[in-house]
Amino acid sequence: MVGYAFMGAAHSQAWRTVNRVYDLPARARMALICGRDAGRVADAADRLGWEAHTTDWRGLVARDDIDVVDICTPGDSHAEIALAALAAGKHVLCEKPLANTVAEARAMAAAAATAQAAGVRSMCGFNYRRVPAVTLMRQLVADGRLGVIRHVRATYLQDWIVDPQFPLVWRLQRERAGSGALGDIGAHIIDLTQFVTGQQISGVSALTETFVRERPLPAGSSGLAATVDGAVPMDGHGSVDGHGSVDGHGPADGRRPATGLVTVDDAAVFVARLDGGAVATYEASRFATGRKNALRVEINGSLGSVVFDLERLNELEFYDATRPAAEQGFSRILVTEAEHPYMSAWWPPGHIIGYEHSFTHQMRDFIEAVATGADPTPSFADALQVQLVLDAVTRSADRGSSWTEVEPALATVAA
Repeated sequence: MVGYAFMGAAHSQAWRTVNRVYDLPARARMALICGRDAGRVADAADRLGWEAHTTDWRGLVARDDIDVVDICTPGDSHAEIALAALAAGKHVLCEKPLANTVAEARAMAAAAATAQAAGVRSMCGFNYRRVPAVTLMRQLVADGRLGVIRHVRATYLQDWIVDPQFPLVWRLQRERAGSGALGDIGAHIIDLTQFVTGQQISGVSALTETFVRERPLPAGSSGLAATVDGAVPMDGHGSVDGHGSVDGHGPADGRRPATGLVTVDDAAVFVARLDGGAVATYEASRFATGRKNALRVEINGSLGSVVFDLERLNELEFYDATRPAAEQGFSRILVTEAEHPYMSAWWPPGHIIGYEHSFTHQMRDFIEAVATGADPTPSFADALQVQLVLDAVTRSADRGSSWTEVEPALATVAA
């Protein structure tokens, strides 16, 4: 595995757990973890359960005893690592979004298709697909229980950068992250709604906003937490020699931290049309004060509706319009039965699972696919399609919210 912070910890927990929960045709051995800082990656290896550690990802990819490369780094390194790993014959699991640009994503999807012909598998880590309630939601739609899909309504709201003194971490820099709330959390609801409905977004009208355009430079960060870099005199001269704060008040000596520009969106809002005829609205924001990780999707069809709320991860709300009028109303489905997706390996009915289980389910599906020679989903081609939607949203926002078609995944050449 390359990377050891937030997603690295989540993936590691899943690799540690998956063979203890599921009976699979192959076992995961956590051989080697890679990171840029020798001391930190050594600590991570010990804490997360990896046998060894390195700072050389190229050496990791070249090792004969490594079968799978799991990429949990910022988006600016996804393409380079994935392309090298696929070329070396390694199966690849890559965190979302697939890349920072459409060009990178196209190259990754093409390399994955070439590798697939040689039996090398690849998958993009959209873990919310593996929440049992979400998979059940997809089954209800696929079974026709909602009839013709008419509306899709999706929001993903967080508030971890509301404080303008929160540092300029890599997720706020376009060259590292590709985009802001749009790619970080908007990609999740794009993939989730397309997965659930079986329809793809064909066009969008969008706007994006950056509310805080300059932030203190970070001294260090991990996951969604960070500390402010050293303070400098108010006139901007002198050396960095102190420590700032993230409480909105700044250093006690009246000096301010060094700052840098935020180059990504803080929020993205767009309307969309899906290729099956549904209309949709999407909102992704990291400035929704009071919302910590609020992902909510509602699907309305001609025969019913279904709602998923991540903060009630084990539940679905289902409205069946085919029932007698006197019995209609949203009902709560507790998704903990052995018959529900993924749940047979866990606890007795009514005993809930959590966020981390979606990653365990992801590893289960990935191992099973690799071991049996199947193609795991979402594929790099699926992830490319999400990247094309992100690109259409960005282009629309840059053009005053003009209607913008999503480019086809297969590029065409005019003759």
